[in-house]
Amino acid sequence: MATENHTLISEFLILGLSDDPELQPMLFGLFLSMYLVTVIGNLLIILAVSSNSNLHNPMYFLLSNLSFIDICFISTTIPKILVNMKSQRKDISYIECFTQIYFFNTFAGMDNFLLTLMAYDRFVAICHPLKYTVIMSPLVCVILVLMLWTIMFWVSLIHILLMNELNFSRATEIPHFFCELAQVLKVAKSDTHINNVFMYVVTTLLGVIPMTGILMSYSHIVSSLLRMSSTVSKYKAFSTCGSHLCVVSLFYGSGLGVYFSSSVVHSSQRIMIASLMYTVISPMLNPFIYSLRNKDVKGALGELFIRIFSCPSWFIDIKTKFMLRTLRQIL
Repeated sequence: MATENHTLISEFLILGLSDDPELQPMLFGLFLSMYLVTVIGNLLIILAVSSNSNLHNPMYFLLSNLSFIDICFISTTIPKILVNMKSQRKDISYIECFTQIYFFNTFAGMDNFLLTLMAYDRFVAICHPLKYTVIMSPLVCVILVLMLWTIMFWVSLIHILLMNELNFSRATEIPHFFCELAQVLKVAKSDTHINNVFMYVVTTLLGVIPMTGILMSYSHIVSSLLRMSSTVSKYKAFSTCGSHLCVVSLFYGSGLGVYFSSSVVHSSQRIMIASLMYTVISPMLNPFIYSLRNKDVKGALGELFIRIFSCPSWFIDIKTKFMLRTLRQIL
């Protein structure tokens, strides 16, 4: 097959999870349900945190950012999958594919960094409570988050600039359900040595450094908990970490599953199934983990639902008063 310059390639072909036409309606319904659950669940977390003044602290500021990123993270892949399933097509344009890679890497990296920041937040709160308001001030949190966004924007941009120099064959097939960086590099027809070196270096740095930070934070937290004499204090301190530990285990566990499945097993189907865990399942389960295991979030969600359900009657009263006033003016 003749190799063409990247500028002549108008589209790639995404092979997807299954070629069976009978499975497409079921997969469409499944992905649509998971997408809606993820968006609504994370949106409720954001609304609960923003509407409750008791949750206006660094811990929940980072949680609301995590929920926002999870919405963006899943929105980079699922909508295109749903469109292709509905139209029974597999194509994705060259620009769409590279845009998907850019934002997918950005949001995945931000997810990674935010989990590390949340672990550090718990470390400061438990091990240095008197300095907490100074170390984790609102300004510091905002600066840290903006700095992480800047890092990920530039890292993802370098990936795209390097990929822009590659050549691909016409009708290049990507054995995945979205444009994943490693899979796209595998189907390139030109030398990808520089791309692979940069990808492995960045993956190692963005994986090892945050994971080391999380492990160090929790090692100090456990050490502090062991020195506490009160059982109640131990339970209260660790309960704030339980939800975060579950999310960290799910995110890194699924990520490592993808890494080992791609390096040990060369089946694209198994790699795609493993990828589903951190691209879809993890963002979907995060709101449930935080709402079920965290009393503050659970209480804030309860208050939010009360406000939502009381809004229609409030809106009807306003509407009725407005109509009566209008009628009086006419008469």
